[in-house]
Amino acid sequence: MEDEAKRPSLYGAEMWQRVQHELLNFPIGLAAFTVMVTLLSAGLGMAVTVVGLPLLAFGLTCCRLFGRLGRARARASLGSRVAEPAPLVATRPGPAGWVVASLADGLSWRSALYCLLMLPWGILSFTVTLVLLIVGWPLLPWAIQGLAWVSRLLVEGLLSPGALAERVRELEDDRGAVVDHAAADLRRIERDLHDGAQARLVALAMDLGLAKEKLSEDPVAAQKMVDAAHGEVKLALQELRDLARGIHPAVLTDRGLDAALSSVAARCTLPGGVKVHVELGGERPDSAVEGIAYFTVSELLTNASKHSGARTASVDLWRQDDRLMLTVQDDGRGGAEVRPGGGLAGLAERAESVDGVFVVDSPAGGPTSIAVELPWRTRAGRA
Repeated sequence: MEDEAKRPSLYGAEMWQRVQHELLNFPIGLAAFTVMVTLLSAGLGMAVTVVGLPLLAFGLTCCRLFGRLGRARARASLGSRVAEPAPLVATRPGPAGWVVASLADGLSWRSALYCLLMLPWGILSFTVTLVLLIVGWPLLPWAIQGLAWVSRLLVEGLLSPGALAERVRELEDDRGAVVDHAAADLRRIERDLHDGAQARLVALAMDLGLAKEKLSEDPVAAQKMVDAAHGEVKLALQELRDLARGIHPAVLTDRGLDAALSSVAARCTLPGGVKVHVELGGERPDSAVEGIAYFTVSELLTNASKHSGARTASVDLWRQDDRLMLTVQDDGRGGAEVRPGGGLAGLAERAESVDGVFVVDSPAGGPTSIAVELPWRTRAGRA
């Protein structure tokens, strides 16, 4: 009974999708082979002329289009998860840039090889599938599975973007996220300075100017104005301290995450307080990872205080092999999720910018648990 359960169904929709895929290999392969041979041979033959290289680049572009078709067919009929590559980008402007980019693109040449192989493979798979359909051989499902496996192997082996290309794309996305965050932080700092400390200092300068004028005429009023200005100075200094803490707190630089997170927990307004447990073995990660961990905890505790209705929260931080593990939990109402443009999305992007992981578990009714995994890179000059 187990063998019958594992046997592919002759009448299943998935099997007939694969049959259709193998039957279409021949006409598509014939078209791809014809276009590839015609354009590439003509382009190579006229490479010494002014139209040779552009014709060759056009042929490679057509091969990329057939490659795109091959990936789409594989995803639709063969269950492949092959990803789409990044579009071809010219490094210099004008038609010459497009020609150079096409000729230097590895995926274009692999797509040309795919077009070359598709004709013999299309003839073979088409013939075998058609004969098996006509004869009605009970081993048809197994044969179709084997043919589909080879077709999928051709697509994933020749038409996939490749690990290096995917890594480059990820790094480019991460770089864009980092730049966006830096720009947003800069705008926030400028806004806080303009609306807070700067405005207060301007008012202070005006008050001191008035007090100077009244010093000889009305010393008592001048004294009151100086006292008020002294209070404004204290407020301005507090605002500047808060702003500096938001940029990079001195306690984090001087004493590390244990002391910095304890300071954040002490300032948290949750009624039951925040428990912090840090186990790093006396070592410290590099400043970038350390800063991300600190600001992640700070933002999450702020969110818990403002929006969750929680009474208590806990922060756990430890090192596991080459990863820095962080969890923040609260007993609030739950329902937190990563939404595009939201605060949690920004924290997730910060973590992903250094190849980290950000996971939210917050069912309705609570509790909320957020786990963050960051790469561990020991600071230079430390064990």
